[in-house]
Parts: sequence; structure tokens; C-alpha cells
Amino acid sequence: MKDLPDARNRSVPTNSVLPHVFYRNLEEACEWLTRVFGFAEQYRYGEPVNGIQMRMEEAWIQLSKPGEHRESPAILGRGTQMLTIILPDVEAHYRRSKAEGAKIWEELQETCYGERQYGVEDIEGHRWLFSQHVRDVDPREWGAKVKE
Repeated sequence: MKDLPDARNRSVPTNSVLPHVFYRNLEEACEWLTRVFGFAEQYRYGEPVNGIQMRMEEAWIQLSKPGEHRESPAILGRGTQMLTIILPDVEAHYRRSKAEGAKIWEELQETCYGERQYGVEDIEGHRWLFSQHVRDVDPREWGAKVKE
């Protein structure tokens, strides 16, 4: 296969990471993530639907069905990861999520490492952080040990 100088694949975003987030009901999750968080659907596939790709700003996610070796936190009773999405206006996003009745587990605050962020749980128990850069902070200032 020939490598193209400006390789592009419209089926997979150019992000370094494309998280797959598992939901029992993909259509319901897609509607909720659109209404509450502001994601937009890019495409869906399968009959019945077994995958939906979504985007918000420069963040992309793939909604997938649970299966062998993968499950929703709603079934596990605990989370297995947390996703952080960087936004240009986290306060507006926070107000939207709160107005839609989302379960906020960390109120909007400014962190010691220069982010304005809040934590929210989705309909199946996935935890999300939505964040905005507000200050440039050297990691040493808040106690991190930087690898030289």
C-alpha cells in the first residue's frame, strides 16, 4: 500500500487517541451525549446499530456496544477510566449539563494546575472531566516531579 504525503481517512479522526466508550443502548447514549454535552454524531453503522462516532470541538469518541472483555460501568458498578475534554468555554458547558439534569460529581472550580474544570457522570456511569486552560502553570509549582 502506497503511503500518501497527506494521509487522511474520513472514517478515523486524526487525534492521537480515539476512545471507545461502551453503552448498552447506543441510540439513547447518542441522544443524551448530544443533548447534554453537545456532541454531534458523525456516522453510525450496523443493523442493528453497533457503533456511532461522535465529535465535540476537536474531541472524537466512538460509542460501542459492550461485549466480550468490555462492559459499561452501569453493569460493572464502577468506572474503569475517565475522559477529559478540553473546551473553549467550560462555564457554558457546565451550565448546559446542569440545566439538563446531569449528575455533577465535581463542581466547577479552578485547579492548582491551571485548569477550570468540572466532573460529570453520564447515563451509564462513565465519568467525564470538562476543562478549560486558564493559566500556564509549571508542574513543579503544584508538586509534580518533572522528568528531566
